[in-house]
Amino acid sequence: MLYKKNPQLNKNGELIHLLSTEGLPKDIITHILDTANNFVSVNDREVKKVPLLRGKSVFNLFFENSTRTRTTFEIAATRLSADVINLDIARSSASKGESLLDTIANLSAMAADIFVVRHGESGAPYLIAQHVAPHVHVINAGDGRHAHPTQGLLDMYTIRHFKGDFANLRVAIVGDVLRSRVARSDIHALTTLGCPEVRAVGPKTLVPSDLSHMGVQVFHSLEEGIADCDVVITLRLQNERMTGAMLPSSQEYFKSFGLSQAKLKFAKPDAIVMHPGPINRGVEIDSSVVDGPQSVILPQVTFGISVRMAVMTIVAGNEA
Repeated sequence: MLYKKNPQLNKNGELIHLLSTEGLPKDIITHILDTANNFVSVNDREVKKVPLLRGKSVFNLFFENSTRTRTTFEIAATRLSADVINLDIARSSASKGESLLDTIANLSAMAADIFVVRHGESGAPYLIAQHVAPHVHVINAGDGRHAHPTQGLLDMYTIRHFKGDFANLRVAIVGDVLRSRVARSDIHALTTLGCPEVRAVGPKTLVPSDLSHMGVQVFHSLEEGIADCDVVITLRLQNERMTGAMLPSSQEYFKSFGLSQAKLKFAKPDAIVMHPGPINRGVEIDSSVVDGPQSVILPQVTFGISVRMAVMTIVAGNEA
């Protein structure tokens, strides 16, 4: 049975946790994107609230720093009329040595319904999902180098919004693919949605040599890697996850793999440029591209609210 192999699904194959885009069926990803589309209009209203999560408590547990993800989750839960609790990890008992599961157990005793978790250790949201009650749902807001599923989903929403059907697209993911949880989430989602050509582009130290098992072509030249692409997703250099001399310098990186207006011309004329943020201007991407007409970086952030509203609504509607 599908649900026995995938802890994100209940016995009916419905989404109860969002832990990774890996293993998510195409129909569930499409359902999330379609539901998000219905919420876009809510964000344009004068009163930006719907009662779908009224009476529910959403606990944001961010053990790593965040601006876009944490804020958009908070906005999304508030617009769904949920009670939102942002745990200050630095001032919580976790800073005194309390274990992750003890923290979760105590917060569950405070009638938590949804945990939104960002953690530096890969697999932490999975561990939590295994120990919560059947009516409690876990959403992974980024775990180590493993996954960032809501970022992957908002990226898919953005691509679909601007480019339509995935079946005819060529997508390049540029930069620190090796350490990027966003890259992994994007790759799994793109291949599930039927994108015929996904490319990973970057220096040999930052791109795994063999991604063929994931259906990905590897390029070590930016110009060749983005040639004739419809979508170019640039990634932040994961400096905090690097060990040793992975790069000679940020200036050398920009010279070879930084996306400038001149290099962007190798992609299709109507190609869109994306970035999950935060952006290192002049390192992975030039300011003229960030602020240019092909950039959809700010719409990504806006769509992220609707996508996270969709995820919370869907998981909260399903019991284990």
